[in-house]
Amino acid sequence: MPEILLKKNQTLTLTIDSLSSDGSGVGRHEGMAVFVPGSAPGDRLRVRVTKALKTYAYARIEEVLAPGPGRRTPDCPVCGPCGGCSLRHLSYEAELAAKTGFVQDAFTRLGGLCLPVAPALASPLENGYRNKVQLPVGRRADGRIVTGFYAGRSHRIIETPDCRLQPDWMNALAGRACALFEQLGVEPYDEATHTGLVRHLYMRQGWHSGQRLLCFVCNGKALPREAELCETLQREFSLTTVLVNENTARTNVIVGPRTRTVLGPGRIADTLAGVPIEMGVHEFYQVNTPAAELLYARARAFAGLQPDDFLLDLYCGMGTIGLSMLPDCRRLVGVEVVPQAVESAAATAARLGLGAGQADFYCLDAGAAAARFAAEGQHPDVIVVDPPRKGCDAATLRALVEMAPRTIVMVSCNPATAARDTRTLADAGYRPEAVQPVDLFPRTKHVETVVLLSREGSSP
Repeated sequence: MPEILLKKNQTLTLTIDSLSSDGSGVGRHEGMAVFVPGSAPGDRLRVRVTKALKTYAYARIEEVLAPGPGRRTPDCPVCGPCGGCSLRHLSYEAELAAKTGFVQDAFTRLGGLCLPVAPALASPLENGYRNKVQLPVGRRADGRIVTGFYAGRSHRIIETPDCRLQPDWMNALAGRACALFEQLGVEPYDEATHTGLVRHLYMRQGWHSGQRLLCFVCNGKALPREAELCETLQREFSLTTVLVNENTARTNVIVGPRTRTVLGPGRIADTLAGVPIEMGVHEFYQVNTPAAELLYARARAFAGLQPDDFLLDLYCGMGTIGLSMLPDCRRLVGVEVVPQAVESAAATAARLGLGAGQADFYCLDAGAAAARFAAEGQHPDVIVVDPPRKGCDAATLRALVEMAPRTIVMVSCNPATAARDTRTLADAGYRPEAVQPVDLFPRTKHVETVVLLSREGSSP
């Protein structure tokens, strides 16, 4: 086959066949893959090449010659430069089909697994579903203070006064806070010079309780005219609590280690899958509560717990997955590396009247904890793992196999690492039986996946 050479700025006519896992459309020019952001399956496009490599190329849309069946007009004026809602140009039905395809491709191509993937479960809400946002604060070119989101691969703030993914009160509070900053002389943080004060506005909402949290993440200990600023926002937006977090490091990490309560109790309460929880700013909590409850229900069904079972929940966060399953079993042990999350999980267990031996939580690295339990001869009947995007490390996977649970339920936010880890467990004697994508992040490229694995030879 002769070598195909594309050149930057060359124009092509393409038909988009599918979407890649980053949300870009994929078309082919004489067999070479061309990735086109913002395109939809079935689109016929005139595109301009922006980057050409030996085996593939990137291009941008010059003209939509004929739209694909799932294309729609985006309903956000800044979704292109913002980049967060990379699938807002698709109908929701087309988005769910694409996300099912992302997961199927990962398990087939990366995991080498001949395993059918169930259609992605839809989120109950397509918009306004986020219960947490962290908005960087900065200045526009004209000097006005704004909040928004960083453009892709940059720290350039795209002003976003009406983000469709978050509740209306969060958008309104961000705009009002910027006006108060101007009025009260509160300087936004300048990343280049490490000067200024307010780095981020952090907002959180108890989805079922309606309680609201606001935290100012600051390059310093306090805000000028702090009482006036906080009391105004608390009154106008019915805030349950207002906090100031100190982060004076030159870092991309948003929240610093020290948080001070200005107004209210310092935490908000909510329930998730029937589990009562309290949280501040350090705890991980799924951002889409209604969809997370669908995910937890599917994980609980996959676990197939029996009344005398011992459940181990690795990477347990605030313990909500394990605690939501505890009515089905005898004992729960949760493991998490974030101390505040472990404290929250233990407090929740205490509120539920659960004593030692019923629900115990440990602040340990998941891999080290799994290895220790395996070395001690502890044999959970079911293990749930919910690792970060990088997936489980080799030590954790080895320990899972050594503990020999009847069932492993893997919850993952990254189909690629889920497929890799499933392949490793399959090679070690765990049969993958079901894969269920769940859409916790509508309009974005992200998708959660729940995987059921059973030990070869174990009873169903």
